[in-house]
Amino acid sequence: MYRIAIIPGDGTGPEVAVEALKTLEAAAAASGFKYEAVHLDLGGDRYLRTGETLPEGALDELRSYDAIWLGAIGHPDVEPGILEKGILLRIRFELDQYINLRPVKLYPNVETPLKDKGPEDIDFIVVRENTEGLYSGMGGVQYGGTPSEVSTQVHMTTYRGAERAVRFAFEVARNRNREKQLHMVGKTNVLTYVQGTWWRAFNEVGDADYPDIRREYAHVDAASMWFIKNPEWFDVVVTDNIFGDIITDIGAIIQGGMGIAAGGNINPEGVSMFEPIGGSAPKYQGKNVINPLAGINAMQMLIDHLGEADAAERVDNAVVKALESGRIKSMSAGAMGMSTSEVGDFVASLV
Repeated sequence: MYRIAIIPGDGTGPEVAVEALKTLEAAAAASGFKYEAVHLDLGGDRYLRTGETLPEGALDELRSYDAIWLGAIGHPDVEPGILEKGILLRIRFELDQYINLRPVKLYPNVETPLKDKGPEDIDFIVVRENTEGLYSGMGGVQYGGTPSEVSTQVHMTTYRGAERAVRFAFEVARNRNREKQLHMVGKTNVLTYVQGTWWRAFNEVGDADYPDIRREYAHVDAASMWFIKNPEWFDVVVTDNIFGDIITDIGAIIQGGMGIAAGGNINPEGVSMFEPIGGSAPKYQGKNVINPLAGINAMQMLIDHLGEADAAERVDNAVVKALESGRIKSMSAGAMGMSTSEVGDFVASLV
């Protein structure tokens, strides 16, 4: 019996949650596992009611679950940054979800902006360090609001943080068993201190424990070009927090957009959280037109993380079959040719 926390969140998040849960129910029935889905009231509406982002005890409660599925965070009536820092980043940091895992996979009949590229060319995984770097919160402002204002944002890197990220990425490359290749993406020629730590971890871990994995390196600006020009060059990519934030959005658009892209915030020793990438999209709220496939793919990642490989494969195959059918015309909200609930029902019927 798995206990799964469901945080529908803001905007279209609750609508996507309904469809993701349909898929979870179908997968559990087909593969024979049991679960309890517990809905948690966290997000913009709660903040506007109570002034709380994460109420007292919320993090301890989240630690008690086997996994977390998150719909979306972001409310038009809440100043940007409050919910993101108070909920998303706080969960990631305090639950030590030190890996952001982003599959970049082009499904059949999904349009990519890349000319002459198909599903056989776009299928790789980005492993992003998730709790350090420029997002660690170190820094501040002196003489604010004056002509002498000084602001700093510290790119904080530890060997421990880099080492555990690259080790996780090496394991992904080994278990994926495709090209057995790992690209480190960084900027070693300019960010010599922090990238020097990453480079040392990358090579020391590779030399000691992963001689079977071929190591490659690309500066982040070059990798950004090659994601577009030659995505088939990549198998697994490991990078730091800020670079990962940027290049995974490139990954999302070449796989068909935010409507299908999903990711995981992983603590291999603790509780992990899975989410669609697209955000809350409040302008589509309540219209039954948002694409739920990213939320379904996030649920597929959650199921796989729980160790239910058969069920996870069933969900992935169901998404492939749904897209191969041609009934889903687009990944864009309002242009799918089906409603949100119809897409969810269709995918669940194919699990």
